[in-house]
Amino acid sequence: MIRVGLVGLGLVSRYYLAAIDRSADFELVAVCDVDRDALAGHGVRDYLHHRAMLADGGLDAVVVTAPNDAHALIGRDVLDAGLPLCVEKPLATTLSDGMGLATRGGLVFTAFHRRYNDNVLDLRERLASAPPIESLTVRYLECMEDHVGRDRRHLDVARSGGGCVAGNGPNALDLARLFLGPLTFESAKIVRDADGVDRQALLHVRGSAPATVELDWSFPGETKDVEVRLVDGTVLRADLLAGHREFRGSLWHEYEGVLADFARVVRVGGRPDGGLAALSLVDEAYRREHA
Repeated sequence: MIRVGLVGLGLVSRYYLAAIDRSADFELVAVCDVDRDALAGHGVRDYLHHRAMLADGGLDAVVVTAPNDAHALIGRDVLDAGLPLCVEKPLATTLSDGMGLATRGGLVFTAFHRRYNDNVLDLRERLASAPPIESLTVRYLECMEDHVGRDRRHLDVARSGGGCVAGNGPNALDLARLFLGPLTFESAKIVRDADGVDRQALLHVRGSAPATVELDWSFPGETKDVEVRLVDGTVLRADLLAGHREFRGSLWHEYEGVLADFARVVRVGGRPDGGLAALSLVDEAYRREHA
C-alpha cells in the first residue's frame, strides 16, 4: 500500500478521501489543514501545517488540494522531501511557479479528473477505429456560485489565479489535449464582469485538428461536453454529466481514476506533463487577451 498524506480539506477533498477509502493502492495516514475543525474525524495523524506532516515522515506520497495559491509552496516542500506529488489542477497560479515545480525533479502529477470520465473514455474508444478528427469543441458551462457554496476562495482571483480561464480552463484544455495531442494557442475572447473577473471565454487552440473551448461561469445550469466532428461529417459527443444524476456526481468515479493513475506512475515511474501544458495555454490566453 502507498501511504498517502492529504493536504487541504476543502471542497474537493471529499472526493479524494472517498477514492482513497475505496482504493486498493492507497492508505490514508495523515491529513493537514489550517482549519482545526476540518481535521476532526479522519482517524489518522492530523496537522495544521504541511511541513510538520512532512517532518514526521511515514509517507510514500502526498496529495495537495489546498487553495491554488498554495500549490507551488506546498509542492516544492513535498518534492524537496523526496515524495511523489499529486496536485489538484491548476499546477500553480503562475506559469513561472508551475515551471519551478515541473523542473524541480521528482514526480509531479496534476489531477485532471475529467480525463477519467466514463463518457469521455467511451468516446475515446469509439474514435479508435473512426476516421480522423476534423474539429473539436469542449464546453464547460456552469454557474460557479452553485459549485463553490460557502467556499468562496475559488472566486478570489488573487488566490485562484484568475476566473473561468484559470479555474475551468485547465480541465477543458486538457480534454482537448487528450483527443488532439499537444496544443498551440491561437486566440482568446474573454468577457469580464464589473470586478474584472473573467466570467466567459472562447479559446481557440490547435493540435492534430482545430479546437474551440467555451467557458462560462454565469451559465444557468450546467453543461460539460466534448463534441467531435470527423472528416466524413460524423459528429460524436460525450456528455460528461450523463448517467450521474447527483449534483457533481460524476466526480466520485473520476477521482477514483485520478488516484489509480497516480498509483501507476508512483510505482512504474514517468513524468506526466499535462499540468504545465495546460498552465502555459492559460497564461498565453491572458497575455494575448487583447491581441
